[in-house]
Amino acid sequence: MSNLRRALLAAPCLLAIPAFAQDSIPSTPPVTVIGERERLTTESNEAARTRLWSSPGANSVVEARDFQERAGATSVRDVLEYTPGVFAAPKWGEDARLSIRGSGLARNFHLRGVAVYQDGIPLTQADGSGDLQEIDPLAYQRVEVLRGGNAFSLGSTTLGGAINFVTNSGVSAPGGTARLEAGSDGFFRGQAAYGVAVGPYEAYVSNSWTQQNGYRHNSAGQANRFNANAAYRWNDQVETRFIVSSNTIWQQIPGAVTRVSALNAPRTPAFANENNNYQRNINTTRLGTITAIQATPELRFELGGSYVERRLYHPIFQIVRNQTGDVNLFARGSYDGQFFGLRNRTSFGVTFAEGSTDNKRFINNYGIQGNRTSQSEDLARTTTLYAENALYILPQIALVAGFQGGFAYRSSRNILNPALSGAGNWEWANPRLGVLYEVTPAIQAYANLTWSTEPPTLSDLIALVPLGGFSRLNAQRAYTTEIGTRGQHGRVAWEVAAYRAWLRDEIQLLQGPTPGSSLAQNLQGRTIHQGVEVALNYSIADNLISDGDRLSTRAAWTFSDFRFSDNATYHDNQLPGAPRHVLRQELRYRHASSAWIAPNIEVVPQGFYADNANTLRSNPYTLFGIRGGVELIPGRVTAFFDARNLGNTRYISSASVLPRAVANSAVFEAGFGRSVFAGLQVRF
Repeated sequence: MSNLRRALLAAPCLLAIPAFAQDSIPSTPPVTVIGERERLTTESNEAARTRLWSSPGANSVVEARDFQERAGATSVRDVLEYTPGVFAAPKWGEDARLSIRGSGLARNFHLRGVAVYQDGIPLTQADGSGDLQEIDPLAYQRVEVLRGGNAFSLGSTTLGGAINFVTNSGVSAPGGTARLEAGSDGFFRGQAAYGVAVGPYEAYVSNSWTQQNGYRHNSAGQANRFNANAAYRWNDQVETRFIVSSNTIWQQIPGAVTRVSALNAPRTPAFANENNNYQRNINTTRLGTITAIQATPELRFELGGSYVERRLYHPIFQIVRNQTGDVNLFARGSYDGQFFGLRNRTSFGVTFAEGSTDNKRFINNYGIQGNRTSQSEDLARTTTLYAENALYILPQIALVAGFQGGFAYRSSRNILNPALSGAGNWEWANPRLGVLYEVTPAIQAYANLTWSTEPPTLSDLIALVPLGGFSRLNAQRAYTTEIGTRGQHGRVAWEVAAYRAWLRDEIQLLQGPTPGSSLAQNLQGRTIHQGVEVALNYSIADNLISDGDRLSTRAAWTFSDFRFSDNATYHDNQLPGAPRHVLRQELRYRHASSAWIAPNIEVVPQGFYADNANTLRSNPYTLFGIRGGVELIPGRVTAFFDARNLGNTRYISSASVLPRAVANSAVFEAGFGRSVFAGLQVRF
């Protein structure tokens, strides 16, 4: 019996685990009437869920209240903790190693395999790489998670799909907000925000600042994040929104250590990191705009773009100094009308991204910049065209077909050693087929078959230490089958999906040309990524102790089976970097007075491997926590707290993967110990 089949057979047992029920879960798209305060360039969380659930695939909406109601929520792991299929492993500070459905497992730094957007405009760079330190959970209205090929509508071609962080607007967050938080290891965060909507004008601005000493030594950080947007409604059909954001981030890096050190001395950093003052410091400025045109009640267009400038100062074993400029342009549209008397919904668009990087490296002499060792001018260009059509052959059944085509260009001109220069082109055509069945007005079932193509990033093509110059890698290709259901019945709400992806030329770290080195290379043959994703919500009882109270629970389970398939070297080994099972559950009691308390648990019953050879793995663990809050003045003043890892359990949260590890390989990141955070928010 296959591992996936075993997991599917185990799913009914998990379905018995109750979970915290959402207030409402829509299915059929409602008729939207634009009112005085509604906008064309923003939408409500419910409207976003309806839009995403009109696609036959696993898409989720995480509302801001899920992560803003507690203190110390700073990273993507905190934001998406109850979103199954998303593995966000904390590393240090606010950084996390992100993978969706096994995407980017071989990326030991930064990000690949998941397209990240803010307000529908890319945050990831033109080559597909990026950083998650730029996100600010306090500034968002919601987060949209489109797993795998379900990110078709954004033009994403990645295996992992896309995450879209949607900033508050003057409509979603009117008035002022002042917030202060403090907690363990010198953590402090503050926010000041204000939103306003008057007539055709609307604006929102947020500024937050964070500082912390960090759980591990040499992991202190400071950050200032500014987000603002303003919109003008030209008439009933046209609206334009302008977006401005900037980030100033200083972050020390404690580094990966051996398994023994991570479990026995979790606060201890890697010696080289502390000795050479490893850091990752980022300064970004982002300008963007989007114009929405409601040409007719059925036909809609969006046009926009952005320019992002990033400066990276990154002392590691060398000092890396990068300056990047990214241009993003997009045009997309949708039509929801009739085709020969049948309801027909079409979406289409084109995206273009171009980024240039001045890439310099210097000797790191105990934290002091020495002589230049490398300099290159790197260029990435990616263009994607897409279209998807849903034809309702019956009022409850839609047949979906889509196509995505694109091309990418990457180049690196080495200034000091022209022989290491190189360039390459990649092209792709990705079809998509699916079916969406509305079983009842509140329950959906779906299935799809989607192809994806992921061209290499510049980091894949250019080794940090030049060992042969520009690599000519193939694009990573996959086709994924997926079935699932979502909806609400009585007190139970759920999202369940099962998938299997067949990959060719997966980009993985393999043995380099010198002993102990590893380089991004294409795996020979196929690899398999398959799994089950379950989110359940259940309202256990109302009026349990007093009138108006509620006892509820929520749970998220992710089963991941990522493996080689008849590989000449690694046979059918598991791919390293992600655990097979992750289960999180919370039991919540909310009093009629608005006070609430929620104990929670996280279980990883089996450690994950850190190398392709499956010789070294992390440890299993169970973490307990409790969080709660109360409205001191209803609608105005709220206090909240979050206590984590109450047992002070020592565990490994993340690992850098290797082709073959040994017992003392320094690849592990120690998980955070016991910590407590508290905060106060005032609305006015």
